[in-house]
Amino acid sequence: MTHVGFIGLGSQGAPMARRVIDAGHATTLWARRSATLAPFADTPAKTAATPAELASACDLVCVCVVDDADVEGVVLGDDGVLAGLRGGGVIAVHSTVHPDTVHRLADRARAHGVQVVDAPVSGGAPAAAQGRLLVMAGGEGGTVDYCRPVFETFGDPVVHVGPLGSGQVAKLLNNLLFTANLATAADTLSLGRSLGLDPKRLAEVVRRGSGSSFALARVAAAGGDLDAMAQNAGPLLRKDVGLLAQLAGAAGAEPGSVLQAADAALRLMDHQR
Repeated sequence: MTHVGFIGLGSQGAPMARRVIDAGHATTLWARRSATLAPFADTPAKTAATPAELASACDLVCVCVVDDADVEGVVLGDDGVLAGLRGGGVIAVHSTVHPDTVHRLADRARAHGVQVVDAPVSGGAPAAAQGRLLVMAGGEGGTVDYCRPVFETFGDPVVHVGPLGSGQVAKLLNNLLFTANLATAADTLSLGRSLGLDPKRLAEVVRRGSGSSFALARVAAAGGDLDAMAQNAGPLLRKDVGLLAQLAGAAGAEPGSVLQAADAALRLMDHQR
């Protein structure tokens, strides 16, 4: 079986890594903080002192850190993944980043005989723990197929969207629409309150009707507005909406009302882009 390295053991990466380990793949972990590795002490996973040391033992290195700078740091740094990964190895970027970042990594990796796949995920920690994350993969078909058995330990479905960078574009569009839906859901519940309806009861009705959405469920669970979500979700959604706006601008594409609604949600969370 593929020897897997996993970097990025946060709220989503940790359950993903555990699924890989539980599936029987030899796994090596690296984290900046030793406390992050503590939950894996009861597993057969090994740990490495640096990303390069991790990569030297692995065939596939999965990277699930926060943003573009973090991805480039752990991959391209002096003790980064590329400093240790053998020719024929693969790097899978599960982080949500700009497609250009993935292409820059791929250009550098190619000189080492290493392939890159972008495979951002959607669903959050509960879906990761249950093995039902949506995995949106971009890259060469044969390389994606090589990674698929590992991706399927935490993902269902695993969708090959297209060439390198396509996974990131799909994920950014998904997050753009989710952010827009947060605004429309919050405004709908607020309007219902103004018209004399209990927001909880209204949410219960709409969730069973044609106006339902994942965003509505999140807003209802948070009390009917975006205040409770703002601290954690706000910065991440601002990053993703900003990246998508950059892509659209560079392509001369008109995002239309979806970007306007997403910007409204960011304003409600006080995280304007």
